[in-house]
Amino acid sequence: MPQSFFFYDLETSGLDPRLDRIMQFAGQRTDLDLNPIGDPLNLLIKLADDTLPSPQAILVTGITPQKTLEEGLQEAEFCKYIVQDIFTPGTIAVGYNSIRFDDEFVRHLLWRNFYDPYQWQWKDGRSRWDLLDVVRLTRALRPEGIKWPSDGDGKATNRLELIAKLNGITHTSAHDALSDVNALVDVANLIKTKQPKLFDYLFAMRDKKVVQKLVNLENPSPFVYASGRYDSQFNKTTVAFPLATTKNGNILVYDLRYNLEDLSTGKSILEEAFSKHLTSPVKNIAITGESEGRVTKWDPPEANQNDRDVFDKREQGSISKKLPPGFFPIIKELKYNRCPAVAPLSVLDQADGWHKIQLDKAIVERNLQSLLKNPTFAEQTRTAEEEKPEFPPALDPESALYDGFLDNADRVRCSAIPSMKPNKLADFHPEFADPRLPDLFMHYKARNFPSTLSAKEQKAWETYRAKRLKNQAPAFIAALKELATASQHTFLIEELYLWHQAIATTN
Repeated sequence: MPQSFFFYDLETSGLDPRLDRIMQFAGQRTDLDLNPIGDPLNLLIKLADDTLPSPQAILVTGITPQKTLEEGLQEAEFCKYIVQDIFTPGTIAVGYNSIRFDDEFVRHLLWRNFYDPYQWQWKDGRSRWDLLDVVRLTRALRPEGIKWPSDGDGKATNRLELIAKLNGITHTSAHDALSDVNALVDVANLIKTKQPKLFDYLFAMRDKKVVQKLVNLENPSPFVYASGRYDSQFNKTTVAFPLATTKNGNILVYDLRYNLEDLSTGKSILEEAFSKHLTSPVKNIAITGESEGRVTKWDPPEANQNDRDVFDKREQGSISKKLPPGFFPIIKELKYNRCPAVAPLSVLDQADGWHKIQLDKAIVERNLQSLLKNPTFAEQTRTAEEEKPEFPPALDPESALYDGFLDNADRVRCSAIPSMKPNKLADFHPEFADPRLPDLFMHYKARNFPSTLSAKEQKAWETYRAKRLKNQAPAFIAALKELATASQHTFLIEELYLWHQAIATTN
């Protein structure tokens, strides 16, 4: 099956894929040599009247709800298009922090609209790739030939727009999805041209089975690992070691930059880390992990960020809470299906690799032996992972994607819905087994085909919509008031006020 890349980017109403919505979708298909195939795609998606967007997000993107209503597609129409014409067999979906951010929004979008939320990224030769960690590992190990940016404080940063600008790549508008896509294709071409072996290697490592051959407990060995969770002082890269499995089949890894004995404070490291965070004589250390689109109890307290940092998903590196300054994980979860940027230890023996990440073999070996002399630590880690509490059920069906899988009968019922005409939808009364689906179906009709609702359903929808808006309103109004006193974006703020007045009138 012929393969092609589809580079894509989203602009959204906020950062939470369970609650927020896609407002802009842009993309460009290329062949595997990064030559464009066809014209670029740039679409708006109508924001439904049950959603108040984050004002800070709108000030960043400049896309108002009113503009999406004027120029955009309904969600159901947009879903049909991307399933049939974009994420086609053989397509490799590529983005910049897309696996942690954009892909999660696509999954929840498909779930809300009765498409399978997973097949688009694996079935019939489909796959996905995330270039953010590719950029991180390239910067750490093979930076030659590329200019790398720093922020105003001289701290290394991997913002897409700064990499593009520094390397002479045209990037007309950061936070415009199509501009970001064009810049991303050019940055990919830059890495492929300057560091072709590393590019091809990491392209192959997007397969989780290949990653599992390198990182496993059957033959555990140190490996190179680049992740947004690691310190930018070391270009987000370290040497890690497999420690314990997780309940979902992934693996916890230990950062061999640090010696376990040096971190001891007379109390269980895990005990302190899980209660809040661990402060050690070396530095502030935290044990962290991520779940699919949710913040886990392992995350330390949230850092205070300015609006640009909070709403710039590209450097954030995760849709879950950020580590506060000075905190970083000694243990983190490596997810096999998230295209982790990993490599064998031997890559550090080339091109002065050890020096580039500020490590040496002796330190890694000493810290590894310290870890191996404490087998109870790995067991503690495994136990703590197994005892993590389950997440409580989501408050509404749109947010409940990860609350369970559908049985075969419900899958068949769901698969029939997207192709139904409005008159068929009005007369369709499926007997769903999954308790999430009846309300999800009613909400789907209300957002996309309101004329299909019965009087009873219309009343239930308005009740749900009023409750959802009531929950969103306090933060929305508070943000608008704060921004109105300091912002020059008068038009955008006025549009948001009008949007709130228009959709809240019936409440």
